[in-house]
Amino acid sequence: MYTQLRETAQELAGVLWREHTVYRERGGGVVIRGEHVGRWISLGPTGGKDQALLRAGRLLDGGTTAPARTEVVVDLTAGTAELAAVCRSLLADVAAVAEPAPAGARKRGGPERKAKPGRPERAARPARPRKERHTSFGSFVVLLCVAGVLGAWLYSLFGGGYGY
Repeated sequence: MYTQLRETAQELAGVLWREHTVYRERGGGVVIRGEHVGRWISLGPTGGKDQALLRAGRLLDGGTTAPARTEVVVDLTAGTAELAAVCRSLLADVAAVAEPAPAGARKRGGPERKAKPGRPERAARPARPRKERHTSFGSFVVLLCVAGVLGAWLYSLFGGGYGY
């Protein structure tokens, strides 16, 4: 199965991208990386004869792969042109779902969430003003108790007045 996936992946890579890297993944599948477009495609075994799980996703900064955004089971007996059309459709879905943010526009706290179709976007929450930090009364009481216990221990140790 791996040799069939590898051959199919090599053909697809040549049709889809001029610059590509094809390699084996842990699960026995084959990955096609298009570094110049920031996308990847994976062909993996499904357990069915002449079928493969086709997944697509994007490449993150630093070259790591993001989780698959779309996936579909394809028939490997179909021609390279048909498989390439399915791949282009998946890649278009990936590009539509996750357009990379311009440099310097990244927000803290994870990826930006978009409103579902048909729903208006919510207004961004205003930043809460920071409160100045003061030692509260409870902290003062705790410190006073600790000082009292320490003083009692030192008095019993050195100033017990036993006179031995």
